[in-house]
Amino acid sequence: MPPPQELPGDPEGLEKDGVRITGMSEAPRSGDPAPATVGFEVSNGQGESFTYTVTFSLVSQSGAVLSNTDHTVPSVGAGRTVAGTVSLDAMRPDGLDSAHVRIAKVRRVPTEEAPAETGACPSSGMRITADDGDAAMGLRVVGLRLENCGTGGFRLDGYPLLEVLDEDRTPVSGVTVVRGSGGIATVTGFDDPPQPMTLKPGETASTALMWRNTTEAGTPVNAPYVRVRTEPGSRPVMLTPELDLGTTGKLGVRPWKKDDPSG
Repeated sequence: MPPPQELPGDPEGLEKDGVRITGMSEAPRSGDPAPATVGFEVSNGQGESFTYTVTFSLVSQSGAVLSNTDHTVPSVGAGRTVAGTVSLDAMRPDGLDSAHVRIAKVRRVPTEEAPAETGACPSSGMRITADDGDAAMGLRVVGLRLENCGTGGFRLDGYPLLEVLDEDRTPVSGVTVVRGSGGIATVTGFDDPPQPMTLKPGETASTALMWRNTTEAGTPVNAPYVRVRTEPGSRPVMLTPELDLGTTGKLGVRPWKKDDPSG
């Protein structure tokens, strides 16, 4: 990493939820061959191992966000501090005198429940991941995908089991998980009847979450995490779909559907 420049901007943006920015190479201008590089440390003061996902923002002198970069630090053990670097996604536009970096968001999940997007197949034989979602006119839809990366068949029948969690990863009260659209919106597939299926090794199935961020009377609910199980007693996976549920108190879930390998 090149010698760090002095870190400008709000000092509060340099440290958040156990993550601290330790340095930043000079953010290059458009057309330069390399993006800005940030040094950081992650300190886990908890009693168990966590996997961290940190969102770093490159910010102009006027405060405009130029880019956001998500970086995952896996398996930070209890009481450990891990150092690393991350390259930001965007260059500094021409005409800006300076740019700095800040920590926009930190999410952490217990390592045993972290989604295994790549690498070795989890001991459960199932890999569960979430997409980036789609938002339009206050309606949110996030897709979940399950892959049988094991060696035997896996049976699905119905819907995933969901537990909505707040920023401290504790269950959120007052939110109802409804099977189907629940009147939230008319979206293809949400009200299809569930079909039993068996996933062979290498096959995948998909489901989705749907909600609105409408805010009326009451306190808005923001629930970053969802714990997902395929069936009672199965190994849970904790995802971060960032549920901004407003005051609706409702989350719709689509039944599992086997993916067509031909697309």
